[in-house]
Amino acid sequence: MIGQSPAFAKITQLIEKIAGCDAPVLIEGETGTGKELAAQAIHASSARRDGPFVPINCGAIPDILIENELFGHERDSYTGAQSKRPDLIAHTQPGTLFLDEVDALSPKAQVTLLRFFQDQQYSPLGSRTARSASTRIIIASNRNLGHLAEKGEFRLDLLFRLKIMYLTLPPLRERQGDAVLLADYFLRECSARFNRGNKTLHPNTVAWFDKYSWPGNIRELENLIYREYLLADGPVINITSLVPTIVERRSGFDRRLPELNGLSFTEAKNRAIAAFEQYYLVEAMVKAQGNVTRAASLVGKDRRAFGKLLKKHSMSKNKLLLEH
Repeated sequence: MIGQSPAFAKITQLIEKIAGCDAPVLIEGETGTGKELAAQAIHASSARRDGPFVPINCGAIPDILIENELFGHERDSYTGAQSKRPDLIAHTQPGTLFLDEVDALSPKAQVTLLRFFQDQQYSPLGSRTARSASTRIIIASNRNLGHLAEKGEFRLDLLFRLKIMYLTLPPLRERQGDAVLLADYFLRECSARFNRGNKTLHPNTVAWFDKYSWPGNIRELENLIYREYLLADGPVINITSLVPTIVERRSGFDRRLPELNGLSFTEAKNRAIAAFEQYYLVEAMVKAQGNVTRAASLVGKDRRAFGKLLKKHSMSKNKLLLEH
């Protein structure tokens, strides 16, 4: 974690305190503020540092599979379960399980988590034997769970279980001076990764960084630095404004998966894969400014194969740029 602003110093001090308390943690903050990095910092400073840190994106798992992912299943526990699946909770012990985008969980999946949090016990699907968990849970959301609970979109009893220790990460626009420090770090990363020499920021760019609102926060800054480093002809990068279309926002594709009740395992899996492909394609195209060749290169795919994926999901360059 990089920064020197008062807002950043306050968060790092709080992380140190929270790390010493072996209790569930809720991390809230806008998209791109570094919630997973904060969770890793808590884990690394805790007594569980020698155990694994396992991140799970709740928005990418259908609600009918969340229990299967976390708790595992026994052989023949349902149609298609030809072998036993170990539970993720046991794999995480005695470390930390990080559940990101918990606000994307369906009401049914929220009930599953609530039962687990009540006594830290669970049973794999198809098993009648209860198991005890010895893992720390860290939850993250880019939406205010309290506000969601008031609107009936998140279980209030689950929120009470989660919100024992919590912190809210400040957006980059409230961290005066930190954007330049982060940009310098990303430039060094670019130099080491792409081997195109060292590049620096123009003084006008340094001044502009503290005036820009950074709606995409650190992730937007990182994407911007990578793009400008690769496209700059000289050793000095000069940015004084941004075209609105490159500000990182989600496309019309919802990260939350639709209700999958009634679907078979294979149908649910195929739908989850399609949702992931759509999300990943959008991220790559935004990062590459709509350049299909560059987007394919960034994700390590052949341009023709990448183009087929875009066509498969009815995505076009113009449509993506307009949405972003």
